[in-house]
Amino acid sequence: MIVIIPQNVNMDPASPAQLRELLHRYSIRPKKHLGQNFIIDKNILRKIVSAASLSKKDVVIEPGAGAGSLTIFLAKEAGQVIALEKDERFTPILKEIFQKERNVIIKNNDILKFEFSFFNYKVVGNLPYYIAPAIIRKFLERENPPLSMILVTQKEVAERMMASPPHMNLLAVSLQFYADSKIISHISRNSFWPPPGVDSSIVKINPNKNTYYLPKKFREEFFYLARTGFAHPRKQLRKNLSFLDNKKKKVVDSNPEEKIKKLESSGIDLRRRAEELSIEEWMTLVRSSLE
Repeated sequence: MIVIIPQNVNMDPASPAQLRELLHRYSIRPKKHLGQNFIIDKNILRKIVSAASLSKKDVVIEPGAGAGSLTIFLAKEAGQVIALEKDERFTPILKEIFQKERNVIIKNNDILKFEFSFFNYKVVGNLPYYIAPAIIRKFLERENPPLSMILVTQKEVAERMMASPPHMNLLAVSLQFYADSKIISHISRNSFWPPPGVDSSIVKINPNKNTYYLPKKFREEFFYLARTGFAHPRKQLRKNLSFLDNKKKKVVDSNPEEKIKKLESSGIDLRRRAEELSIEEWMTLVRSSLE
């Protein structure tokens, strides 16, 4: 893959030395609390873009564009890139680098507050570790989810996302309800500048279209039961579910005692813990709950 840097800017944000020079020129110091760790390994950047399988028909939303190291690679392959960056200090850098690139739209936006209505888009980005789960939920819970998501996140978070019984967690249950996902590869912390304190992973998430055809009531019940079941992960399901609070629930149903009886009719032993249940078993619980 040949990456073309605009002629008017002799800067390559994927080069460690040039990235530091670029940030120095704009008097920017990365903020640790915003998770500003920039990828400086071009082989990793190529791997991310390759995993997205982009074409000139694709619209890509890039959360956390930073200084644009990944944006350059995305712009080369996609039809349009919407580069979002919450930190307004980076806006002048992005505008300077991409001022002649018509397929790059730069927005100074918080990804969690960014609203749009178009369909058939992909999400590709290097996510701040502290906010990765919230960003994933934002896109997967939309009525118009992305075609796919290729994300770089903390290795530990990626492994939690891919968990299976008996080590499930609420993040894994939520993700696996909506999508099929896999870890493409792991990334050394040395591939970033400044280097974070942990390694990272490239994760590919493909939303499961069948999930979005399920009734809204089913989806609400699923997450209500899952959140309740994981409220105290080390407790048995029965003990957690006995505290069902219908006042906080959008789906109106019977009292907790009757609900427990319905759930027991599923054939799933409620003496088990939430972390021991598979997605299929959670679905079975929901069906029994709604009968």
